[in-house]
Amino acid sequence: MRKNLYVVISLLIAFSLLTLAGCGSAGGSSGKPVEFKLAHSTWVGYGPLYIAKEKGYFEKYNIKPELTVIEDESQYAAALFSNNIQGLGNVLDREVIHYAKGTPETFVFAMDESSGGDGIIAKKEITDIKGLKGATVGLDKSSTSYFFFLTALQKYGLKESDVNIQEMGAGDAGAAFVAGKLDAAVSWEPWLTNATQREGGHVLVSSREFPHTIVDVITLRQDFVKANPKAVTGLAKAWFEAIDFYRQNPDEGNDIMAKALGLKKEEIADMVKGVSFFGEKENLAFFDKKSENSVFKLAELASGFWKEKGIVEKDIEVDKLISDKFVKEAAK
Repeated sequence: MRKNLYVVISLLIAFSLLTLAGCGSAGGSSGKPVEFKLAHSTWVGYGPLYIAKEKGYFEKYNIKPELTVIEDESQYAAALFSNNIQGLGNVLDREVIHYAKGTPETFVFAMDESSGGDGIIAKKEITDIKGLKGATVGLDKSSTSYFFFLTALQKYGLKESDVNIQEMGAGDAGAAFVAGKLDAAVSWEPWLTNATQREGGHVLVSSREFPHTIVDVITLRQDFVKANPKAVTGLAKAWFEAIDFYRQNPDEGNDIMAKALGLKKEEIADMVKGVSFFGEKENLAFFDKKSENSVFKLAELASGFWKEKGIVEKDIEVDKLISDKFVKEAAK
């Protein structure tokens, strides 16, 4: 009788262990963390990923993203397409181009937006956007500066053909403007601040006047999303918690991000001034299809611009590019 009791108890323990082993959290059903590569450039807007890592939020949701820095944007589409990386943090309008050209990706949540960190600097005589007509403007057509500039022109009734564009990097454009070689330039910090080094140089408009225009998103390969939906929700939850932590502990958060990105803490603190992070509340609003400034509307706008410029051949189907599922699930 005692022997049979031991057998029954042993079987119950074995069954319990098997059941526990089969229960994952936000990762796979095996209980092992879901591993994947997530790339980004060196930009403060992506810094909270390292807060999530440092504070154990990834581990909490049973995911193990390998955070990889890729500075050269021209490598992004190929890396995602070839499955060398499974996820990417990048500006939305550029990823619309990648998707339109065949990269199998899905936007799952927003990370941040430029809120003063990008802008158009101009000489003293140019006092509004309409004053750019006939001006020589330096900008980088391969970056989001181009999309920002086109958006600003459209708002004030100008066309690209109304200005004389000189293509160059954003930093080069800022330097050329300060040196008096351009009438205006589309750039970012520190060149917005440095514009005053030229007599009469000033910020004509900044991204603060154009909310929800320069927005960074997390985009993941569609096959990864399909195979690992709980991991995707877990990634969103980890990001939301990282943003909450940062808002309550900005000094410690800046220290974590500075060490991770190889920058000085003071540099991070300064860069953050021109950025607005998207936490849970902001993502719920941004991924609301009924919103005037939703991610769906912004993607449609970008698609229209790039089609008009001949960069993409046809309009994209935004509902196939963007999923609001994971933001909603992460907020529960």
